[in-house]
Amino acid sequence: MRREQAAHIDELVRVANGQAEPSALGRDAVIQQSWRRCVSEHKLDPEVLRDPCILTQSRLREHQDAMEEFTHTARFGVETLYRQVAGLGYVLLLTDAKGVTVDFIGDPTFDNNLMRAGLYLGADWHEQHAGTCAVGTCIATGDALIVHQTDHFDATHIPLTCTAAPVFDPAGNLAAVLDISALRSPVPKESQFLALQFVRSIANKIETANLVNRFRREWIIKLAASPEFVDVEPSYVLAVDGSERILGFNNQARQLMLRESERRIGRPDRRMLVGRRLSEFFDLSIDDLPRFSHSRPASQRMVRLAASGTPLFAQSLAPPSRPGTPMAEPATPAVPEPLQALFRDDPAMRQVATRAAKLVNTQMSLLICGETGSGKEHLAKAIHAASARSGRAFVPVNCAALPETLIEGELFGYEPGAFTGAAARGKKGLVIEADGGTLFLDEIGDMPLALQTRLLRVLAEREVTPLGRSKPMPVNIRVIAATHRDLVAEVKAGRFREDLYFRLSGAVLTLPPLRERRDLGWLIERLLADRVAAGRTLRLSEEALQALLGYGWPGNIRELINALDYACAVAGEGRIERGDLPDRLSAGVDGPGAILARIPSAPVDEMEQAGRRTGREELVGALRARRWNVSAVARDLGLDRTTVHRRMRRFGILSPRQEDTAEP
Repeated sequence: MRREQAAHIDELVRVANGQAEPSALGRDAVIQQSWRRCVSEHKLDPEVLRDPCILTQSRLREHQDAMEEFTHTARFGVETLYRQVAGLGYVLLLTDAKGVTVDFIGDPTFDNNLMRAGLYLGADWHEQHAGTCAVGTCIATGDALIVHQTDHFDATHIPLTCTAAPVFDPAGNLAAVLDISALRSPVPKESQFLALQFVRSIANKIETANLVNRFRREWIIKLAASPEFVDVEPSYVLAVDGSERILGFNNQARQLMLRESERRIGRPDRRMLVGRRLSEFFDLSIDDLPRFSHSRPASQRMVRLAASGTPLFAQSLAPPSRPGTPMAEPATPAVPEPLQALFRDDPAMRQVATRAAKLVNTQMSLLICGETGSGKEHLAKAIHAASARSGRAFVPVNCAALPETLIEGELFGYEPGAFTGAAARGKKGLVIEADGGTLFLDEIGDMPLALQTRLLRVLAEREVTPLGRSKPMPVNIRVIAATHRDLVAEVKAGRFREDLYFRLSGAVLTLPPLRERRDLGWLIERLLADRVAAGRTLRLSEEALQALLGYGWPGNIRELINALDYACAVAGEGRIERGDLPDRLSAGVDGPGAILARIPSAPVDEMEQAGRRTGREELVGALRARRWNVSAVARDLGLDRTTVHRRMRRFGILSPRQEDTAEP
């Protein structure tokens, strides 16, 4: 145990045994009270050095799902704060009201140290587990505070400095805690005072954004002490309905109304603020609100507090107009047209599209999961087309197809002369090409680990540094990633970065395989209509349609498209017969695509552990069924020929021609 830890434990033991008072040791009152809680209420032993409490991924996902809508709103504020302190060694944590970290931004260079310190996703910082700390003590007190170095109860945490502010929901209940921490810092606690102001300011902005989003169809009232700031930086924000009832508020407005209520009745008022009338607190009625619109000069928009008479300046935002009569407004389509075009009467696809519709204009990254060929890129394009970015570029990147030696230059670009063989004019890079639009990273699970670190930095900081350039370039991109792999398993196996997974999976959309879709008949007819040449009439016979409906489609939509392309090419005029379908469909049996689909896509070492012989026999059977035509096998499954060749090399499979030419 290090000397400073031993000294800290000795100090805590003396306080716990009543031999010293924290006040005599120069501790702030909030720290003194927290130490006493840790000993008397939480029964924490000062001599125990505790490892961070990190939740399992499944439990973390439960906490994240419960906070999903709030986290979407808070994300921009968290990123804004991180940009303000970038390069100073800070980590940002957003926890839920229970102290579990549901969002995180930090320098990936220090990942291992951050995880050991508990400054990471899934860490539980509640005071009863972690002792005196910024998050836990903020939850206990409801106040913004600094817990600096030896202020921490647990001696494990004394190198840290942590500053946190509460974020309240529109009813005044604790919703989250915003924390900024560092592994190292100057000794004086005053060095963190500016961090405290930053955290308070962003927490207030997050509260306000959450309030306005929640009550966008009601009156929003913004108030400030100065007319110059009411339109740009209001301190107090409330939501009010048409009958003058208060629906919600940010925490500064809550504190203001509590003070006014106490002045009016001479004692603290314990009644809830939600549901009370606006005129109880302000010299203002619902009929007055239109005259506080932004169109009038701010100096003419003064209102007074009802009890104290203190002047404030207001701005009112009217709810969307409801024309004419009390009839309900016409409902806007829940799912935008580009997303509606992906399915017809399939519950699983409707659920995916409905959820995607709520996310089209958020800044968060999306992860689309599903079997190979199930339409992940089609969904990504539909999300892009339905968003405000639809007029900008949609840039697809196949992470599995780019050679590992070139992927960095292709993604991030390079300056002229950055390396031997670089183009004389340099290269823009796909990330920069997507600026203002959407970057689609297909098969993200195949991205090399070294590149994952650079991509993580792009996502965290929204800037990219081309090869050969010293200064980063800002980019405004929406990132949608897709994979057929189980990325959670890849993370556990060490092949995919955990922090990148959580950065990409702001929301996860999982597409059903084609064999499970109830709208397969509609999809077949639609894809066939897209493929029939102009002026030609072509329809499916009943036998051909039944063959298509009864097939297992291991290659999913991609395999279906290939089958229809083949049928259109060989069919006679007017009708596609069963015999016009590829052999595996007309025969009604699984073809090589289905066989190859069952071959594990894991690396060769895992294949060997799972049983190399079985996978090899299946692949040989698939190749023999196609007479060793690798291109045909690749088309069946919708893979690149290089992927099939790679699997053949892994299993040591030689074609008859290669065997004939091999040396004895």
